[in-house]
Amino acid sequence: MNSNIHTIEVDESTAKTLQARAAEKGVSVAQLIAELAKVEGEPVTLDAETIPELERRWERAEAAGRTVSNEEVVGWLKTWGTSGFKPWHER
Repeated sequence: MNSNIHTIEVDESTAKTLQARAAEKGVSVAQLIAELAKVEGEPVTLDAETIPELERRWERAEAAGRTVSNEEVVGWLKTWGTSGFKPWHER
């Protein structure tokens, strides 16, 4: 791992989740975050146009009423592979 260390602040819930996931994988939190920050082996980089474009897309989705809460998605994902599973549009 790179010797340049940076401190990143997250809320307590996120910190506990990261610690649990790292423990499940048998790696440090720093290693887990490094894995999460990579896409096909390369660090994620954003140019100046990417964030405004993502914000425009999010605003369109919200205006169209096409958003759902993270809790709804997590609940639906937990049904995968169970007898309670239904396709998203049938939930």
